[in-house]
Amino acid sequence: PDGEAVGTAVLVPGRGYPAVAPLLFFTGIALLQRGWRVEHPWWDPPAHESDEATLAWVRGEVERALPASGRALVVGKSLGTLAAPVAAERSLPATWLTPVLDLFPVVEGIAANPAPQLLLGGSADDLWVGDVARGLAGKTRTVVEIPEADHIMLTPGDVTRGVESHVDVSRAVDAWL
Repeated sequence: PDGEAVGTAVLVPGRGYPAVAPLLFFTGIALLQRGWRVEHPWWDPPAHESDEATLAWVRGEVERALPASGRALVVGKSLGTLAAPVAAERSLPATWLTPVLDLFPVVEGIAANPAPQLLLGGSADDLWVGDVARGLAGKTRTVVEIPEADHIMLTPGDVTRGVESHVDVSRAVDAWL
């Protein structure tokens, strides 16, 4: 950003979904426009051996990417939402794009974090558990569900609605920031 940054936002990618993919890219632009410095680690996740191993690997990557001091914010996409326990331990505000809500440590981390959080998912995403998401909504947690959107916020068979879903996500992120 122009001038001194308000803090550092770390964009945590998904498996095969880098920070230059639409959801993270446009979220990064919104953060820059709001005065945040944006960091986006590149990673090559190992093959999934177990949930515990994957959680530990994501933890290590995110802990290395977070600034040592100053204000910080986490934005995770899919696999990157496994950073929820780290964000909770540090009380970091976070935006979770298509969070893996069928994995208990992710849900537990989101629920335990007192900082403001935004959860965005699509009703057609198998990893977005709508009832769990709605149950997490509260004073510091905003939940936005995009009707008919899948895990990458597209609507099968309707490219225009897929683009509109990305606009909906961008508006929600910008309003939340």
